[in-house]
Amino acid sequence: MRTISVENLNRIKDIIKSCNICYVGIADHCGTPYVLPMNFGYKEGVIYLHSAQEGSSISMLEMNPNICITFCTDTKLVWQNEEVACSYRMKCESAICHGKVVFEEDFDEKVKALNIIMSQYSAREFSYSVPSVNNVKIWKVAIDKYSAKVFGAPGKKPSVLI
Repeated sequence: MRTISVENLNRIKDIIKSCNICYVGIADHCGTPYVLPMNFGYKEGVIYLHSAQEGSSISMLEMNPNICITFCTDTKLVWQNEEVACSYRMKCESAICHGKVVFEEDFDEKVKALNIIMSQYSAREFSYSVPSVNNVKIWKVAIDKYSAKVFGAPGKKPSVLI
């Protein structure tokens, strides 16, 4: 099985948009990794996340806003030879994004961000109460760096997917 690097930005965006969840990696004050599964929205190079106004992750991000966000499509176990353990591999596509969290405080911008997040999961229009918008913390992450790979492709030679 081979791993193929994805270099086409539109293909990377397709991988991101095909996922239902992302994993957000941040670091605590000692540099210890902390990873959260989160719902998200993606639009024009920005990932939007939401959380409670306070908590461990917010405290960590106030000290260090650098994050890594990982996406992985549905996985499937594949193999080249059913009798050979090392020929087994998960077939999937993944994307990794790096950026800095900026907390959005403007009410109207928070509503726009919530709409972007909800558009990842539904084509419906939503409305939000004033207390709901005021009580949510919106994380806005402009992506500085993208990378992606396809895992479990048949064959022996590594190649690049364009």
